[in-house]
Amino acid sequence: MIPCRAVLTFARCLIRRKIVPLDSLEDSKLCRCLTTMDLIALGVGSTLGAGVYVLAGEVAKADSGPSIVVSFLIAALASVMAGLCYAEFGARVPKTGSAYLYTYVTVGELWAFITGWNLILSYVIGTSSVARAWSGTFDELLNKQIGQFFRTYFKMNYTGLAEYPDFFAVCLILLLAGLLSFGVKESAWVNKFFTAINILVLLFVMIAGFVKGNVANWKISEEFLKNISASAREPPYENGTSIYGAGGFMPYGFAGTLAGAATCFYAFVGFDCIATTGEEVRNPQKAIPIGIVTSLLVCFMAYFGVSAALTLMMPYYLLNEKSPLPVAFEYVGWGPAKYVVAAGSLCALSTSLLGSMFPLPRILFAMARDGLLFRFLARVSKRQSPVAATLTAGVIAAVMAFLFDLKALVDMMSIGTLMAYSLVAACVLILRYQPGLCYEQPKYSPEKEDLGSCDRAASKSDSQVSMLQDQGFRLRALLSPSALPTRQSASLVSFLVGFLAFLVLGLSILTTYGVQAIAMLESWSLVLLALLLVLCITIVLVIWRQPQNQQKVAFMVPFLPFLPALSILVNIYLMVQLSADTWVRFSIWMALGFLIYFAYGIRHSLEGNPRDEDDDEDAYLDNIHAATEEKSAIQASDHHQRNLSLPFIFHEKTSEC
Repeated sequence: MIPCRAVLTFARCLIRRKIVPLDSLEDSKLCRCLTTMDLIALGVGSTLGAGVYVLAGEVAKADSGPSIVVSFLIAALASVMAGLCYAEFGARVPKTGSAYLYTYVTVGELWAFITGWNLILSYVIGTSSVARAWSGTFDELLNKQIGQFFRTYFKMNYTGLAEYPDFFAVCLILLLAGLLSFGVKESAWVNKFFTAINILVLLFVMIAGFVKGNVANWKISEEFLKNISASAREPPYENGTSIYGAGGFMPYGFAGTLAGAATCFYAFVGFDCIATTGEEVRNPQKAIPIGIVTSLLVCFMAYFGVSAALTLMMPYYLLNEKSPLPVAFEYVGWGPAKYVVAAGSLCALSTSLLGSMFPLPRILFAMARDGLLFRFLARVSKRQSPVAATLTAGVIAAVMAFLFDLKALVDMMSIGTLMAYSLVAACVLILRYQPGLCYEQPKYSPEKEDLGSCDRAASKSDSQVSMLQDQGFRLRALLSPSALPTRQSASLVSFLVGFLAFLVLGLSILTTYGVQAIAMLESWSLVLLALLLVLCITIVLVIWRQPQNQQKVAFMVPFLPFLPALSILVNIYLMVQLSADTWVRFSIWMALGFLIYFAYGIRHSLEGNPRDEDDDEDAYLDNIHAATEEKSAIQASDHHQRNLSLPFIFHEKTSEC
């Protein structure tokens, strides 16, 4: 019995969920000074990086042609699905932590650590690679003199290391880390300045493209492309078409447009940095959803406009994949405009660097505050910024940029981001079908022990272990569920969401590695494809039949459960497309993470130890008398709070009492 009890206790540690106190705004350790406009600028700056100056040319020439505008539209819709899920959690849990925190309060500690650990990897690689790109772009403006100097005197000939140490990138990262340590408000002002310049440059590109563009570049005939291929001595494809496609708006067909959309999806990565500002923004329940949705809309309009202008100025088959905009301006006779593009590219890289660096220390801070990482990372400066986490993140990113060749590691960024997107969408599904729990109590009660026991009972009874110990699922619960969510319906939805993710993984693997068998109409592949599709659709419909929690927040994902389920499908499919080498590197990173978690995090987790708030017990008891005298007013206030509350938030004392 002892080993079994130990195993059960260990399992409960892995799936214990975080209870988030609904503190007042003034109780945050970080400085609440950001506005909604600051969040929009942060999201736009982080998402609308230098890729807008390069990606459109690459995708238009190789995959989509002029239909790249449709590719960006499809990619934007897929990104908005993930963005809406983040927006709902931003309204529900206005705390620092982003996807890490959202996973922690919904599916448990182990998944939360996995999410946070992968976000750390994504942001570190993102910061380092953008810093090296900034250094390289600046070097281009100086005719590569910096790079030539370091190749001559500091060349490194080792596998996995960079060609030469990038001192410029190191200085850039350390300067940015110092700025972020100084204060978030000052960082927001710098970000808004560079983002404004970037937007102005992109507006110039769009206007110039529509002025100098020619609609005929969207209507190139197939015969003309065949003649171009023949003159270039390029052999046609087996079906007789040109290497540049069939011409027209979709020269590579709708399949090419979809392939371009899969690449363009990554252009919208970056909005999630807004979700890490939960404790630094005023009125986060409204500001975070507005910031996420608005920034995605602005980014789509920018990508759409630039790609349309580019393909109107110059035929898609002539585009330069490395520097499409400068070459396009040379093509239409506006050569000096390339200097404007260069300035915009540097500003875009600056905001992208800030957008990668900004959320990294906040993830470290949130995990350290919860005890899953080393506690010194949770230290806050007098200016209310996470200074220890910021400086640590800056040093790690600087070392990466200084020594390593990051080209092979960039794909690992995608794993962390896509996994976070998938888990947040799954958490929205699980959360919306949870019943109301017993700790929805008035903020003050004469019996604090009762509240504490209620907290522990809620955490324990709401865990997946106890859910599985309930009575088995009945067919009646599937077809005719109750009007209000119950523990049985909630555990059913939790199981179905996990099963749906497993089926989607199988479907993605089949459509990726078995596409030839499907195209050849092999019976086994068609039967398996049909079975997976039917099961996925059935599970989504069963989840749709279950009763939702009636509690309302400032923003809620529409079209539940279809929109989150589709988001899970898109994200898992894109994860399956990543190379085997990327997954091997990812496994090594996860092994290091598990070593830290099982050696340190699981023993120091605040959810497994007395909470820090219990240190304030004396002050809490001193306020009981005053709270009792104002009982009626507090009950009225609590009635309103319960309507906006969460099933996983434990109400503690706030400054309004």
